[in-house]
Amino acid sequence: MPAISCSAPGKVILCGEHAVVYQKPAIAVPVFEGSTKCSIVAKPNSPHDETIIIAPNIALKCFLSCLVEKHPIRVAINLVLEKINLDHLPVCEIRINSSLPTAAGLGSSASTSVAIIRALSTLLGYSFSDDEVNQLAFEIEKIHHGTPSGIDNTVITYAKTLFFNKGQPFEFIVPGKPLTLVIADTGIKSSTSKAVAEVRQGYLADQSKYITLFNQIGDLVLSAKESFIKGDFQLLGKTLTENHLLLREIGVSCDILDSLVDSALSHGALGAKLSGGGQGGNMIALVDSDRAESIASALISSGALKTLITHVPAKGI
Repeated sequence: MPAISCSAPGKVILCGEHAVVYQKPAIAVPVFEGSTKCSIVAKPNSPHDETIIIAPNIALKCFLSCLVEKHPIRVAINLVLEKINLDHLPVCEIRINSSLPTAAGLGSSASTSVAIIRALSTLLGYSFSDDEVNQLAFEIEKIHHGTPSGIDNTVITYAKTLFFNKGQPFEFIVPGKPLTLVIADTGIKSSTSKAVAEVRQGYLADQSKYITLFNQIGDLVLSAKESFIKGDFQLLGKTLTENHLLLREIGVSCDILDSLVDSALSHGALGAKLSGGGQGGNMIALVDSDRAESIASALISSGALKTLITHVPAKGI
């Protein structure tokens, strides 16, 4: 039987991180230049009579039964089986390869979950809708992040830019013209749950200050949504940079993130900010497409471990 393969993109938060936890909106875009691929091959004649999991990116190679009950990969497989009322998985080899770094704000966990869910359900003869995939992926995100917003799994499942407001229906938006981002990896692993917890501590210590900051970020997100849809990237860039300054006041930036933001702006970026939990991870720079390569090179020279250039297509393209 030929291998079944499914891929899922990554994602970056364009604006609104942290404030989104406090009922403010956020915008996230899919990253197609980074992805996770899950390939599954049935092994009915395997001498081991057990499914094997191979994930080189996390140095994992073992039988499915060796994974602890709450391991996200095992949970993903069990959720698929439960949904289609199967009590066991046919013997197979599941191989997971990702070009997305972990703990860097690019949605690697949700990307892995979506790729596994789609590949496994296809192997078993079922075609899950995007809504079904998204629901299952969200359950797995709870293992990774405790109380996730739902942004990562939604953007990655539908592969569309999301204007997210907790408790409200999904709103997918399209830029008025093609948008280009340079993503720069600081090389510092970042824990979103840790950053969120520390922001929570600050909020509890000085609610008035943090409510003001969250309200300001929320207003910026609304402005960013409008300029994103119109294709006014000069204004969008300024909005993103202002968002970074507010995130710095919240306390989730760090020296390398600030340095990379300054470098991007000094080399012609329209705007720049940290993206995701902060305290490391990635920063993003909104750029004119013809300057993307030079700005990416400048970011490497300024201390970025690596860069990735991603494009968000415009309506009708």
